Amino acid sequence: MKPLIIAGRQLKSRIFVGTGKYPSPRVLSDCLDAAGCELVTVALRRVNFSEPDPTLSAIDFDKYLVVPNTSGAKTAEEAVRLARLSRAASGLTWIKLEVTPDPVYLLPDPVDTLKAAEILVKEGFTVLPYMHADPTLARRLEEAGCAAVMPLGSPIGSARGIKTEEFIKIIIEQASVPVVVDAGLGLPSHAAQALELGADAVLVNTAIAVALDPVKMSHAFRLAVESAELALDAGPIEQQERASASSPLTGFLE
Repeated sequence: MKPLIIAGRQLKSRIFVGTGKYPSPRVLSDCLDAAGCELVTVALRRVNFSEPDPTLSAIDFDKYLVVPNTSGAKTAEEAVRLARLSRAASGLTWIKLEVTPDPVYLLPDPVDTLKAAEILVKEGFTVLPYMHADPTLARRLEEAGCAAVMPLGSPIGSARGIKTEEFIKIIIEQASVPVVVDAGLGLPSHAAQALELGADAVLVNTAIAVALDPVKMSHAFRLAVESAELALDAGPIEQQERASASSPLTGFLE
């Protein structure tokens, strides 16, 4: 596979990990280590306040690329305000852009996502937008200057896997920036599937954080991603409509 480079920064790990819902800071720290990840996302409410969430203590800011997200923003204006507050409080300039006005399905608002992305890119942020698996929107976000696009596989936390496969394939085919499948991945096999489709990376949170054994699940996701990457480097065979015998059908028992 080609190297994963986002905004000029090369990342060796193709699994990004969210930091919400973990039972304790210690478990989170162990999960990040087990995943072998380099990029982690953090809810802005943990970054901006003078008394940050204890979860932050589990994250080594020197070891990980910490990307605040605008989780909870319902409009472009809210997302932009949160991003600005985060940068002022922490100095962090990478932002995972989320605009989710729907409280039930947490689906991203395409119009306000694009609007916020255009503003934040102009202000110098490295923007990673969470979005519908919409090829046209992906192209518009890339044209706006986003460093990557992050189409959903299925609704956040649903664990339903990739239900948007055909559209993600088109996004991957057309994109000139990295494509990160985000949301809905419930099993390590879903993460492997994303890479096998051609995605550059995946982001996983709930499937790890709420597993009975989060650390073991984190390790499983790491192995799945690394396995898919190794298989793609090995050169998988093409699919065929007809059978192709792996053993000779003539000349035996003579």
